[in-house]
Amino acid sequence: MNPAAPRPSLPSGIWVLGFVSLLMDISSEMIHALLPLFMVGTLGMSVALVGLLEGLAEATALILKVFSGVISDWFGKRKPLAVLGYGLGAATKPLFALATGPGMIFTARLLDRVGKGIRGAPRDALVADIAPPEQRGAAFGLRQSLDTVGAFLGPLLAVGLMLVWANDFRAVFAVAIIPAVLCVLLLVLGVQEPERPAGAPRVNPISRTNLKRLPRAYWWVVGVGAVFTLARFSEAFLVLRAEQVGIALALVPLVMVAMNAVFSVTAYPFGKLSDRVSHRRLLLAGLAVLVLADVVLAASTHWTGLLLGVALWGVHMGMTQGLLAAMVADTAPADLRGTAYGFFNLMSGLAMLAASVVAGLLWQYWGPAWTFGAGAMFSAVAMAALLWRRG
Repeated sequence: MNPAAPRPSLPSGIWVLGFVSLLMDISSEMIHALLPLFMVGTLGMSVALVGLLEGLAEATALILKVFSGVISDWFGKRKPLAVLGYGLGAATKPLFALATGPGMIFTARLLDRVGKGIRGAPRDALVADIAPPEQRGAAFGLRQSLDTVGAFLGPLLAVGLMLVWANDFRAVFAVAIIPAVLCVLLLVLGVQEPERPAGAPRVNPISRTNLKRLPRAYWWVVGVGAVFTLARFSEAFLVLRAEQVGIALALVPLVMVAMNAVFSVTAYPFGKLSDRVSHRRLLLAGLAVLVLADVVLAASTHWTGLLLGVALWGVHMGMTQGLLAAMVADTAPADLRGTAYGFFNLMSGLAMLAASVVAGLLWQYWGPAWTFGAGAMFSAVAMAALLWRRG
């Protein structure tokens, strides 16, 4: 018997896009790992207001992806919008260091998420355009894994700088500008977009005719993604939970380091696995892990229980996030991928807004156990929906 032929390596553009995401996440997570504490402790904002801001910020990013995705399909170009989005994200970073009240924090956070919204769908469509169809799960898993390496390096840097600079939030926020600028330069110089087919007509991606080309299987993925987001509210609540169980202020960002380290280690292997196994079964397993994470976080009163819950949260993210992105690419026509990612993220954005607002209110009036208990309940609803639709 001849040995099996080795699988081809992923295109270099996938790696570059992964490192672009890595650098931006280092910058963003240096800020976001400390931001809930800065807002509540330094600026005196309530936890309910933090929940509202986080919901609006993430919803803004996800909702804007529908417009940037449609535009990228109409022009047949993904990279210019990605550069614009990453550039706007980099430009907002100094505002966090300069903020003196809730108004400037709201402005900076929302503009930062506008940049994320502009770049998100075109970037995901660009990954799908560059990756061979039989390697899409691996491609999205690799990009997500490198993205998440940045997401745990950022909080790790934040912890080190907070210890060195005696809890100087603004100084840490200022350092976050550097990787953001490097990210934009790498994207501009290192990614080559596939050429649009010669003579391809320019059509309206959201015309009735084109929307009918999005099949029922795609809309099912959109619905599942929304329920997933409803079950998984903003990770700002993990940071607040860490402070509540008694972790020292300067060490609280290590919670995000732990979660994102687990996410990073698991995203690529589970992405490769998704190219070979039933998507429904992998999604069910991911939701079961999220239910367990919520239960552990609701019951935790010590840092060991907290870290276990956070690690399980990271495993869930690694199992599901790249998989859902690959499922969108698999079910949408190639010339409508930007639009497909846009609508997918529109629904997820609305779910994120609802979930974060509800989580903040539950925390404010009944306590964190109710917040994480609600997450477990929505996860169970999502599992029921997946079990109902077999195949």
